[in-house]
Amino acid sequence: MNQVLAWVMGLLAFIPGLGPATTPGWNGYVEEDYVYAAAPTPGTIASIAVREGDSVSAGQVLFVLDATQQQSQFDAATARADAAQATLQNLQTGSRQDEIDVIQASLDKAQADLKLASTNLARTQDLFDRGLVPISQLDVSKATAKAAEATVDQLTAQLKVAQLPARDAQQVAAEASVKAAEADAQTAKAALEDRTVKAPEAGRIERLFFKAGEVAAAGVPVLSMSGADAVKVKFYVNEAERSKFALGQAVSVGCDGCAGGLTARVDYFASDPEFTPPIIYSRDERSRLVFLVEAVMDNQSDVLPGQPVTIGLTP
Repeated sequence: MNQVLAWVMGLLAFIPGLGPATTPGWNGYVEEDYVYAAAPTPGTIASIAVREGDSVSAGQVLFVLDATQQQSQFDAATARADAAQATLQNLQTGSRQDEIDVIQASLDKAQADLKLASTNLARTQDLFDRGLVPISQLDVSKATAKAAEATVDQLTAQLKVAQLPARDAQQVAAEASVKAAEADAQTAKAALEDRTVKAPEAGRIERLFFKAGEVAAAGVPVLSMSGADAVKVKFYVNEAERSKFALGQAVSVGCDGCAGGLTARVDYFASDPEFTPPIIYSRDERSRLVFLVEAVMDNQSDVLPGQPVTIGLTP
């Protein structure tokens, strides 16, 4: 009797609506989002610091482009900035102390010459008054004293100018030159730093598309890497089942050969249906609409890209 009852119950299980309730599930697959590292400017790849399968941290060097030209431009821009700064400082402080010392020494000599010329003029004037020298000798003494006085006046003015800073207009022009040169140096530095490409985030190197010595164009990926939350499961739910899911909701993930207890969290709902029939929506046809749902794996290493999985609702 028990065998007959079991046979009847097994037969009824094949009739829709009469068998035991099944746990709802949705078929899907695993996909991995990749981050592509590309050169911002074209150039020859000098070296690649990683290999496929390597784990990298954020900021770690991935590859380096040849930077010979950029280094030369940076060195030249830095030298121009230093020269512009030195010119500005010279205008702000006046002549160098060595130059001032030379002018001061010339002035001291001129003052000594003036003193001697004045003494000779006084002596010659006395001799002329007594009729001992001709007037031509007195004229020579006067001219010598006058020339010495003019030299003193000239050197005094020259010393004063050397000790003064430059005029405001000259300083403004020099300051503008300094700013322009420093801006060129910063631009050259940025171009030099762009020759070294670093990992934008922690992850794992997936594929290398170039080798050292090859030329990479600007914007063309040199390698791909998987970043944080890269491994996701994708599955489709119909219009009626869509309300069972919410952003951040935990779902169970099962696959052949996988350990039990795998979970993921929903992080994306498609707003537009896929495989939409080319007809006007109606109550009878709405069940044919499906929507893409994506969920990030809680443990990124539990499943592999391309693997088919079964998604279920967690209790």
